[in-house]
Amino acid sequence: MPLMRDVHKKADDINAVYELREKLGEGSFSEVRVAQHRRTQKLVAVKCIRKRALKGKESMLENEIAVLRRLVHENIISLEETFETPTKLYLVMTLVTGGELLDRILERGSYTEKDASRVIKQVLEAVQYLHQLGIVHRDLKPENLLYETPLEDSKIVISDFGLSKMEDQGALSTACGTPAYVAPELLQQKTYGKEVDLWALGVISFILLCGYPPFYDENDSQLYKQIVKADFEFDSPYWDDISHSAKDFIVHLLQKDPERRFNCEQALQHPWISGGAALEKNIHGSVSAQIQKNFAKSQWKLLKALNSLKIRFLSCKKLCLGKFL
Repeated sequence: MPLMRDVHKKADDINAVYELREKLGEGSFSEVRVAQHRRTQKLVAVKCIRKRALKGKESMLENEIAVLRRLVHENIISLEETFETPTKLYLVMTLVTGGELLDRILERGSYTEKDASRVIKQVLEAVQYLHQLGIVHRDLKPENLLYETPLEDSKIVISDFGLSKMEDQGALSTACGTPAYVAPELLQQKTYGKEVDLWALGVISFILLCGYPPFYDENDSQLYKQIVKADFEFDSPYWDDISHSAKDFIVHLLQKDPERRFNCEQALQHPWISGGAALEKNIHGSVSAQIQKNFAKSQWKLLKALNSLKIRFLSCKKLCLGKFL
């Protein structure tokens, strides 16, 4: 039986349409390759998924594809077409070559609040588009924010819609996402909505301005306690040169009560995003040092391993939510 029951697909041999080239990366059930369209010569990225390794994750993949097929936005990765064989599924995606957000910050010689504000504005506009369509991303984090090209003025694109959900599929109640970026209401086993994406954007904004996350502890229970209480500070000296407007913007996103949290429209109207409140002082030295310290390769590898689990808290009793709720 075909995996993609409800998703339009092409039965053609992908090799007749695309020339598959070098490998870009590999995961537990898939690999990503550069490919070139044989007629147009356009370069794309092709995610080659081994169907046998997908057992138990078929519905998540079908959901991701269904969501991506609805999206047309310059700051969202595009699913161009799909191919399916008895053993493999091929997703033809936009080829993004500019790298991850935090890596690009490290590579820069100069970096300012204004640069961070431009990034967050692009992400906000994309998330606003998602929310208008009734889609909640549920896994916004720096690793899922990619530069389209290596050029200085490259735009940011949001990727990885594996945990995204359409609101018309029913009330959102499954606790999922990446631990450091999940909103309090997810940890409290409450139904939730689009507000969880704004919380994640608050965490990302915080990291972009100081280089470390607002909530962190090697002990999971302590981390979750911090998040549930919205317990964070703008520590000196890392925040001494950051504007009051930037801090105010973050405070409005990292609100414990989702009803008091900014929505996309409010966030886009904030002076730090829409006006001239973002400072142009170079903060690259401080921010890059903290990124290297807090997201060092050894730690980063561990965090990515944790992130890849896409932890579903409600089905994982060992997280002992009752201990900190």
